[in-house]
Amino acid sequence: MSYDRQYRGGGGHRRRHRDREDYDTHDHRRDHETPEQTLKNTIIKLGEVDPIQEVPRVAKQIRENASSMLSAVSEGIRLAVIEQPNKIPYYAALLRLLHDPSPSGGDASAAQPSPSLGKQVLEDFWKGFQGYLDKLSWRDVRLCIHFFAHLTVAQVISTESMAALLQSFAAVLDEFGVSYGRGKHAALCAAEGLMIAGAVIQKSLSSNTTEIISAIQTFSEPIGLSKTLVQPVRSLHSEFAVLEHADEVLDSALTVLKALDGSEFADPPASIPQPYLEYDDLDPAASPPFELPSILVPPEVIELDGLASDASEDAQIKKEEWPEFWFRLFDNTVTPDPNSVSGFLIRSNLRDMIDIFEVNRKECARLLLEYPKWCVPGTFKPRAGAPPVEEDPSANNWQLESIMIEVILGYLFLLPESAQKSIYLIALITELCKLSPSTVGPAVGKSIRKLYSALAEGLDVEVSRRFSEWFSVHMSNFGFQWVWKEWLPDLALPEHHPKRNFMRRAVESEIRLSYHDRILKTLPEPMQNDTSVISSRPPGPDAEYEDPSNPHHEISESVLSLLRGRSRADEVIAHLDYLKSTLDIVPHPHTNVDSFIRSLATQSLLSIGSRSFSHLLNAIERYLPLLRGLTPPGDAEAKRDILVITASFWKRNRHMIGIVFDKLMQYQIVDPTDVVSWIFSTLAASDDTGGPLYIQTSEWDLLKGALDKANGRVTVARKKVAALRKEQDDNIARAKARGGADAGNMEVDGEMKPLDQDESANENPQLAIAVKAFTSLTREQRNVLAKTIEGFIACLSPAPGDNHQNPHAETVIQEKSWEQRASWSNDEWMTWETWGWYRHFCRAYSPYLRNYMTTLSVVGFSKIEGSTSLAAESMRKTWDIATGQEA
Repeated sequence: MSYDRQYRGGGGHRRRHRDREDYDTHDHRRDHETPEQTLKNTIIKLGEVDPIQEVPRVAKQIRENASSMLSAVSEGIRLAVIEQPNKIPYYAALLRLLHDPSPSGGDASAAQPSPSLGKQVLEDFWKGFQGYLDKLSWRDVRLCIHFFAHLTVAQVISTESMAALLQSFAAVLDEFGVSYGRGKHAALCAAEGLMIAGAVIQKSLSSNTTEIISAIQTFSEPIGLSKTLVQPVRSLHSEFAVLEHADEVLDSALTVLKALDGSEFADPPASIPQPYLEYDDLDPAASPPFELPSILVPPEVIELDGLASDASEDAQIKKEEWPEFWFRLFDNTVTPDPNSVSGFLIRSNLRDMIDIFEVNRKECARLLLEYPKWCVPGTFKPRAGAPPVEEDPSANNWQLESIMIEVILGYLFLLPESAQKSIYLIALITELCKLSPSTVGPAVGKSIRKLYSALAEGLDVEVSRRFSEWFSVHMSNFGFQWVWKEWLPDLALPEHHPKRNFMRRAVESEIRLSYHDRILKTLPEPMQNDTSVISSRPPGPDAEYEDPSNPHHEISESVLSLLRGRSRADEVIAHLDYLKSTLDIVPHPHTNVDSFIRSLATQSLLSIGSRSFSHLLNAIERYLPLLRGLTPPGDAEAKRDILVITASFWKRNRHMIGIVFDKLMQYQIVDPTDVVSWIFSTLAASDDTGGPLYIQTSEWDLLKGALDKANGRVTVARKKVAALRKEQDDNIARAKARGGADAGNMEVDGEMKPLDQDESANENPQLAIAVKAFTSLTREQRNVLAKTIEGFIACLSPAPGDNHQNPHAETVIQEKSWEQRASWSNDEWMTWETWGWYRHFCRAYSPYLRNYMTTLSVVGFSKIEGSTSLAAESMRKTWDIATGQEA
C-alpha cells in the first residue's frame, strides 16, 4: 500500500516556521542553563551527528570540568543509559576513556587527569542503580546491567564482580514461591547481561555461565502449561504446538544462551557495536577495574488487605504473571531471528525504546527510524537515497521497517493484555508511516496480509479482535484505502469463518470512524452486495413505535413529547401511570401491561438519547427516577425487559448496545449479574429448537463489559475501605497518644486492646457502610463470575439431557478435525470461536478466578462433575491452568 500522496507537498512553510521557533526557544533556554545543565545535556545528546567522533570530544570536556561537576556527569550518564538504550555501547566507550589515566589523542600539554575519574563516576552511578533496584524498576535495572556488561568487555569493570552481579539475579529464580513476573524480570537481567559480557566471563569463570543458564532453565521448565493459554497462534488439540508465528521471551533467551555456551561464547552479538574495543588495552596497575559491590535483590512487596472473605489468594495479581509470546510475521532473512543473540538484543532494544518514549510517539518514531545509526554497518539495509557503500558479503541487511512493525504489533498482540495502550501503538505505526511512507507503508501492507492469512491457522480470537481494531483505525488515518479485491475469493467461505468475521468487524469499526456510505464506496461491488460484510442500511436506532401505522404510535408520541420538552420525571411517571390505567382495553404485543409501559418509556428515552453520546447521558441522568421506577429492586423480569428493549432498539448498531448497557450498570439500573444472565438466556431463547449456543465477539464484548464493571466496583470499594480503615487507625493512635500523655502513665496504653474489624466499623459509621457495600459488591462479583462459567459450560459441555447439546464442541478440539478445517461449516467455526473466548475469559480474569477458586469450582463445574467427555476435560484443564492448580 502506498502513502506517498497522503504526505507529499504542503505544510513546508508551517514546518519551517515551527522549526525556527523551536530553535529560537532552544537558543533562549541555552542562555539560562547552568554549566552543570549544559554538560549534562551534552552527555545526553551524545552521538546526534557522529558518535565515534563525539565520544573523545565529550570525554575531554568532562575531564576539564570533572572536579566541580562530577555529580552532573554521573547523573547525565545514568539518565542517558536508562532513557536511550540504543546509545549504551557508546556511553560505555565514554566511561572507558574516562577510566584511562592517559587519554589517547589528547593534547600533550593538557593537565594530567585524576586517575580515579572513571571510578568516581561509577561509584555515583552505582548509587542510582541501587535506587532502581530497591524500587524494583526492572527495566532501568536491566538497562544498567547492559551498561555494566559493556564496561566489563571494555575492562573497566572486573569480570568477577560482573559474574557475581548476574548470579545475584539468577539466585532470585531459586527463591521459594517466586512469582513468574519477578522470576522473568530477574532471568532477563541475567540473560541479557550474559549475552553481552559472556565471552569475557567464560574465559575465566566458565562455571558461572553454566550455573546461570541452568538456573534460568530450571525456572522456565515448570511453566510449560501456562504457555498454552497465551500462545497467539495454536490449535486447541495440542498442548505444545510448534509455533511459526510467535516466540516466548524466556525460551528465546535460553536458546540463545545455550548456543553461546555450546560455542564457548565465540559468537558475540555481531550487530551490537562495541566501539571501546578500538581503544588500547588498559593497564591494570595504572587503572585497576572497578569492583561492583555485592547486592541482594529485594523481595516483592505484597499487600494483603484481607477483605475478601472467600479469598485463597490476593486478588491483585500482576499482569506479567503470564509468559510473554511475541508475534512474528517475517522470516529470518527479513527480520533478525529472535533465537539469535543479535536478534534477541535488537528486539529488546526496540521494545525498550517503545516503552520509554510512550509519552512522545513522534519522537519515538523518529528514533526508531534512526536506529541503524547505532548498530554495526550492514545490520540493516541502507535507506533509499543513502550514499552507496561497498557490499559486505557478511552483512545481514535486514529490513528495519519490517522489524519495527513486527515489534510494535508484538506489543499490541501480547496476551492476555498488552503492556501498552493500544491507541499508543496504533498511533506510533501511523507516525512511522508519515515519516517514511515509501518504506513503512509496504511493511504495514505485508503485515496485514500475513495476519489475515493466519486467521484460519489458529490465530487467537482476542488477537483477531485487536487486529481488526488496528486495521480499521489505521485505514481511517489513510483514507480507508485498502485492496479489498484481494479478499473477494474468501466471500465463498462460510459466513462465520475467521476471515469473514474479520471483514465484518473491520467494516463495522470503519463505519464507526466514518460514515456508512463512505465505507460502502471503498468496497468492491461483490462486498457491497454482501450483507454479511456490510449492512444495506446505515447503523441507527430501530424504534418499534416510530412508524405512524403502528397502533401505539400516538401513545408513544405523547411520551416522547414530554421527554423532548424536558418535563420533570414525576410528570412523566404520572403520565405513564395514566396510560397504564387506560390500556386494559387496548391490545399490545407484550405479555403484560407493565412490560408494554417499560417498552414505551425505555424506547422513548433511547430515542431522545440516540442523537449523540451526550444526549444519552443527559437523558439517563435527568430521568433516573423514571428508570428506577421501571426496574424495582428485586424485579429480575423488569431488568431483563430493559436489556431486551435496548438490544432491540439498537440491533442495527451493536456498539451502542454495549454503551447503553454500560451506562445502565453505572447508574445501577441493572446489575452486571443481570447482563450476564441476559446474554446466555438470550442465546438459549434464540434457538428454542435445542441448537447449540455460541459466544461470538459481539456477545463477548457485552460479557467483558459486565465483568469489568463488577471487578471495577470491588476495586473501588476495597480502596475506600482501606482508606477509611487507615484513617480510623490513625485516629485511634492519636487518641491513645493523647490518653497516655494526659494520664502520665504509659502502662495504660499498653493495656489498651486494638479494635478488630467489627469494632472499628462500629466506631466509624462511614467505615461500617463501606464494609457493608464492599461485602455486597464482592458477592455480586462472585455471582457474575459463576454465571459466566455456567454459561460457557452450557455452550461447550452442557449436562446430559440439556436441550442445547453441541455436537461440535469435541470435534473442533481434535487433531484430525483441525487438519480438515477447510471443510468446516458455520457451526464448527462458531464453536471454535466460543472455545477461544472461554480460554480468554480464564486467562484474562485469572486473578479473580483464583480469588474465588473454591466457590467457583463447586458452583460452576457442578453440572459436569464426573463427566469424562473430551469437552468437559478440556474445560476443566483450562480452568486448572488459569487458577494455578496444574503445575
